[in-house]
Amino acid sequence: MSAITTLTGTRDILPAEIQYWQNIEEIARSILKKAAYREIRTPIFEQTSLFERGIGEATDVVGKEMYTFKDKGDRSITLRPEGTAGVVRAFIQNSLEAQGGLQRLWYAGPMFRYERPQQGRMRQFHQIGVEVLGTADPRADVEVIAIACDILQAIGLKNLRLDINSVGNKQDRQNYRQALIDYFTPYKSELDADSQDRLTRNPLRILDSKNQRTQEIVAGAPSILEYLGDESRSHFEEVQQMLANLGITYQLNPRLVRGLDYYTYTAFEIISDDLGAQATVCGGGRYDGLVKELGGPDTAAVGWAMGVERLIILLQKLQPLPVPELDFYLVSRGKKAEQQSILLAQKLRSAGFSVEIDLSGSAFGKQFKRADRSGAVACLVLGDAEAENETVQLKWLASGEQSAIAQSELLAMTDELQQRIMAAY
Repeated sequence: MSAITTLTGTRDILPAEIQYWQNIEEIARSILKKAAYREIRTPIFEQTSLFERGIGEATDVVGKEMYTFKDKGDRSITLRPEGTAGVVRAFIQNSLEAQGGLQRLWYAGPMFRYERPQQGRMRQFHQIGVEVLGTADPRADVEVIAIACDILQAIGLKNLRLDINSVGNKQDRQNYRQALIDYFTPYKSELDADSQDRLTRNPLRILDSKNQRTQEIVAGAPSILEYLGDESRSHFEEVQQMLANLGITYQLNPRLVRGLDYYTYTAFEIISDDLGAQATVCGGGRYDGLVKELGGPDTAAVGWAMGVERLIILLQKLQPLPVPELDFYLVSRGKKAEQQSILLAQKLRSAGFSVEIDLSGSAFGKQFKRADRSGAVACLVLGDAEAENETVQLKWLASGEQSAIAQSELLAMTDELQQRIMAAY
């Protein structure tokens, strides 16, 4: 019988890699907490209509990529392909606007899209995202961009660039949409098949085509910046001025429209030159009409999401795999010693130390070799003699210094032990 394996487009995150994930999550959580963002957790699956109405039926995500199925109640259910729609649904359903003021929210977790798997793009992938609901102030746009930059810088990423654009308000987009239809229609037969299909349904997506001939045609297309009204232009100018004030460098990209229908005004991406085709590590923008579209009050909002897998690909190129910190490796041999090892380990853990017990029951020599490979700062040794006398051998693995000490004394000198262990790290 053959072994069962993961489905195409999914993968296991093994212990050897998990510290990259934990470091990213801890850095993001710390920075977001300082900026007064609160975590929200929404269901992994939602009603399909949430994404059809929220993301847009003419988008590739809804049209081609969603994992949609009927449940036992014959309801159409979809695994979430992105995080914003679910957060907005939660904002409406739980009347968060009634709490007054802004809602600064963040989330982390798996998303699902049926795509051709490749580096940095899996069918189950993970995102960290933020949403600020309740203000149209351009300062909110700049705040979320600045926080994204802070997180990526704290993680240690290099060679990143910020692209920004304005997709205007609903009327601006409608005017631009018609201008694109007028421009592309004479070239329809020369466009790739997907772009031909998008021409009347979602012409802004043609700008993202990777087809060489389509890109040649796109090069002459009108810019959305030519179709911005006074309000949109003023908003975008304020965003640019505040980014400059913060010393955040950026470049204008009039072709940047993002892939989802709900964007208005500011759109942005943070891109790595080290990722190849899947170069975007963070993307987002303003979506002032989405809350109302999903049945809530007219509420302005802005946010972003960053792909964790892509961050880890970059980190693995820049940094060696972090070694988990381990204070003590506890070696024991003999019935009484093994029983005492559990008690001693628990007391040390309660005192704040990390302790790994060797449970192999093998000879001391083999256990000592595992202690050397463990990365621990010190090794604790319990044999028959130590168990009888309630002592323990304490060996500092870097220097080889070793001494016998009463177990009670060891537990009483936590401050001294912590100082020496911190110095070793």
